[in-house]
Order: sequence, then C-alpha cells, then structure tokens
Amino acid sequence: MAISELPLSYCTNVHPGRSIAEVNAGLDRYTVDIRNRFGHPLAAGLWLASPVVSELAASDEKLRAFAAGVQARRLPCYTLNAFPYGDFHSERVKDRVYLPDWSQPARAAYTRQCAQVLAQLMPAEITDGSISTVPLAFKGHPHDAGFTDQCIAALLDLSQFLTDLEQRTQKTIRLAIEPEPSCVLETTAEALAFFERLFAAARARGAEAIARRHLGVCFDVCHQAVEFEDVTASIATIDAAGVRINKVHVSCALQIDRPATNATAREALRRYVEPRYQHQTTARTSTGAVVQELDLTGDLLDNPPAEFAHAAEWRIHFHVPISDAQIGPLRTTRDALPAAFDAVAKLDYAPHLELETYTWEIMPGEGPPNLAAGLTRELIAARQMIEQARR
Repeated sequence: MAISELPLSYCTNVHPGRSIAEVNAGLDRYTVDIRNRFGHPLAAGLWLASPVVSELAASDEKLRAFAAGVQARRLPCYTLNAFPYGDFHSERVKDRVYLPDWSQPARAAYTRQCAQVLAQLMPAEITDGSISTVPLAFKGHPHDAGFTDQCIAALLDLSQFLTDLEQRTQKTIRLAIEPEPSCVLETTAEALAFFERLFAAARARGAEAIARRHLGVCFDVCHQAVEFEDVTASIATIDAAGVRINKVHVSCALQIDRPATNATAREALRRYVEPRYQHQTTARTSTGAVVQELDLTGDLLDNPPAEFAHAAEWRIHFHVPISDAQIGPLRTTRDALPAAFDAVAKLDYAPHLELETYTWEIMPGEGPPNLAAGLTRELIAARQMIEQARR
C-alpha cells in the first residue's frame, strides 16, 4: 500500500494553450516559477489541445524539440489531460467541452495522438503514463440507440492501440475516464455499471486483460463531492469492482449551507455566475435525494425549485483552490481531500495525482489573481495532506 512518489503536478489547462508556442510560454511564465516557489520537484500535467497535439504528432522534429524543452525545464511529464479537445479558454465553453464524445471518431483519434506524444515526453525512469478523458458524453446532448456500444468499441480499439504502443515504446499509457455531474458517467454507480459492460464486451473479444490494463477511471474529488458521494466509500467500491483508478484529480467544489436563510452566502455565490464553464449545481433534500441543475445561474439563485430552496446544502461544480476550506461566507468541499488521500493510500497501486483548479482566471476578486502564488499554495496544501496520508 502506497501513495504516489512521483512529483506532484498541476494541470496546465489553467493556462491558454492553443499552440505549441503558447504551451511553452505558459511553462516559462508560470510552471517553472511555481516549481521554484514550491521548493519540491514538480511535474508538468500537460493539457495539449487537438491542434497542438496534431502538430506535435505530425513532426518528429517538433516533438523532439518540445520534449527537450520540457526536460530542460526540469518538469517531468507522465500525465496528460485530454478532456478539453479544443479551446478551453474561449469566451464560452460550457457543454462544448464534452465534444467530440466517445461515439465520434475524432475523440479516439485525438486520444491516440495524445498517447503517442506522451510516450515520447515521459522520462526514461517513468514507465507508466495516464491520460484523462471525458465521461463518454454530456447527458444533455442527443445520442442514438447504439451510442454506448459505439463508445465501447472505440475504447476497446484504443486499448489495443495502447497495447501496441507499449510494445513499441515500453511505456504503459492508461486511459482515465473522468465521471462528472450531468454526464453519461457521473456517479460511481454509473461508472461501474459501464465498466462491467465494457469488460464483458472485451471478454467476448478475448481482450479483457488488455482492457483492464489500459482502461480505468480518473477520480475527480470535486466531481464526486458535488454528487454528495462519500469519497472513501466510492474509492473502495471502485477498487473492489476491479476497476483501476489511473488518476486522481485533486480538486474541491463550492458549498453553501442553509441557502434559504443564508442571504449573505447566496449573494456571495452570485459572483460565481459566469459564462465560460459549466457549473452543475446539486442539492441534497431532506429525504437524502440529490437533485441537480445544469448550471449555476442568477435565476437559480433568485427562483430556486422547491427542493433546492428548502435543501440544507448546495454544492457547485466550480473548482476552487484546495488550500481554502472557506472563501468568505462560502465553504468548500476541502474536507473530502484528506479522506480521498487516505483511501488512495490503501490501494495496492499508486494512481497519478494532479491538481486541477482551472478557474483562477474567472474567480471573483478585486483584480487579476496571482496565479503562481495561488497554485503554489495549493501544491503546498496537497503535499501536507499527502504526507499525513502516508503516516
């Protein structure tokens, strides 16, 4: 039983990265500075958008130069975030972030390119890599009757591709499907039901072993907290089902207590209504049921449905700094993180660990955030929790 000894990473989707030059500029401006402030080894948890990874995959020379640059900055890379396919920093992302979905060939093609690039970026001493991806699709998008079978076929083909890549490069790249609120896979139960069906299809192909080796989960602590899941039980249930947790996103959500009477907190929450990202909002009713709205809106704050209005607590899919248990009158789900680390430490393998607070640019404040200082505080907080989990 152990927790990962690899350098911590934070996901660079917090920086614009629409070209190789822009990715390099983010590493130079922020990531190197953050590593120096952190005072410990830091990995580059890269987000490489489709245009970037296509350019790298098409040119051995560009890929070699990019890999050499990452190495020269002393930023080992062992994980990619391949969830956002296109421009994650456009004015309005919302539910477009889930496109293309796993029934569409473009998603599989992008993921294969990411795997090829990651195999070249990984240092010689690190043999296991991970790639996080969308939870099949957004529930609100139309899907035909064969959607799930199409996703399964694409994922099993990918597992064979990753097996072939491993034989060529001696790098084991594992896909990490990331459940998220309002998506086809959002709860732990939904994810496990899908993996049961996926592995049954793999068994029919005679390919169950390679599917289990290369396909698993990215456990985003923020997402499962928004679902009001007990993260300790969720991680143990995933492990008991024989599904590998290939990556953990170290993240936390916003939380508001007693919304009906907490006018100060409701007004503070209004500042988090914004047009770029999807902020699924959930409430737990007096009966224990979890109800959900697709986004945090002014209308939800002003005219909440009855089950929201009378709920004891709301949770909002708005990634906030893991260093903060309280932001003004709002709470966060930070308390879920030590429990998650403790549960991960009991596994007989070590999932990759990556911080993913991508919302710094849109957080309310009096001015632009000090990104390097904020991310450094997060890394220090994560390191302290990890050290506690190791004891």
